[in-house]
Amino acid sequence: MDLDKHRTPPPPYEGGEGCLTTLVRIPVRIVVLVLVLPVRMLWDLLVAGGRLLERALLRPLGRALEWVYDQVLTPVGRALGWLAVALFVWPWVGLWRYLVVPVVRYGVVVPLKWLHSAVLTPAGHGLRWVYDKLLVPAVTGLVTLLLVWPAVGAWRYVLRPLGIAVDRLVVHLVVVPLLWFHRNVLTPVGHGIAWALLMAGKGLAATARGVWAAVVWLVMTLLVLPLGWVYRRVLAPVGREIVAAVGVAWRIAGYLSRAVGRVLAWLAWNLVGAPVTWVYRTVCTPVGHFLRDTVWAPVKAAALEAGRAARGALASARETFRAARRDAWRALVGTPQVTDARELEASAARTLGRTTTVPSAAPASEISLLAEKTVKRG
Repeated sequence: MDLDKHRTPPPPYEGGEGCLTTLVRIPVRIVVLVLVLPVRMLWDLLVAGGRLLERALLRPLGRALEWVYDQVLTPVGRALGWLAVALFVWPWVGLWRYLVVPVVRYGVVVPLKWLHSAVLTPAGHGLRWVYDKLLVPAVTGLVTLLLVWPAVGAWRYVLRPLGIAVDRLVVHLVVVPLLWFHRNVLTPVGHGIAWALLMAGKGLAATARGVWAAVVWLVMTLLVLPLGWVYRRVLAPVGREIVAAVGVAWRIAGYLSRAVGRVLAWLAWNLVGAPVTWVYRTVCTPVGHFLRDTVWAPVKAAALEAGRAARGALASARETFRAARRDAWRALVGTPQVTDARELEASAARTLGRTTTVPSAAPASEISLLAEKTVKRG
């Protein structure tokens, strides 16, 4: 049974670090820690201040702004929008719908439509018939007689024979000599010049390739290889050590900053938070309960009673005003006259089958024993 088959294979050998690297790494990390610790503490302080500001100020302010927006600005905006629509949109819509559109439709569109269908369309059809049946044949015949036939005769019997004669003369006197000169003189001379230039170009290309190879070898030997060795042996290790030192220093500074923060929080709680909490629980809470029970509750009850009394007074005043208005109206126009015989025979309080109602009469049963009696209406 193999006990080592699940073990993680060791990392490939990359070369050990010497004692000089280890001796240099510790001072570098200490120096970086001294430089990074104030920055980390300042960063943690800013984070804590931001959280405190967000909880103590920004959240209540946001909620207050949201309440103002929902309870104040939104109703005011809706009212202003409705008022703006009522003042600026509806009048123009009504003016357009009930004044401009009828005036334009029955004052402009309908007459123009009638003019187009009754006057312009027949006149256009007549002019089109005159153009198609009279003007076009006449103009076509005149143009053919005066321009087309003379031009065709001049081309066929004068210009075309003359052009054929000139073409043959130019071909035999100019084109044939030029073709012979190009074929027997210019073409051999051009081939010789092209061969000479090709040979010269091959020599220059070989020289340029040799010079370029020499320049590339010098640049690779004197510049690229030294820079690569410096990067691999100096810059890359130094960069890795600096990055590792900054990471370690940042973590250690975080531990120290959190420890300092816990100490400051403990001091703040024991010096400020605990006394304030004790004062709130032992002094402010009993005083608030006493004020609530002895001052606020009686004042609230008195205010409620005053509100109920005011509402009752307003209701009685409203009823008195309505009664006075009814009496004044009856004094002016008189008591309503009864015109239906059924209303004289029925009870004054019944309303089924009647044309008038008596607001001040009490309702009676449908089966009344006083069928022949009349009740005075008040």
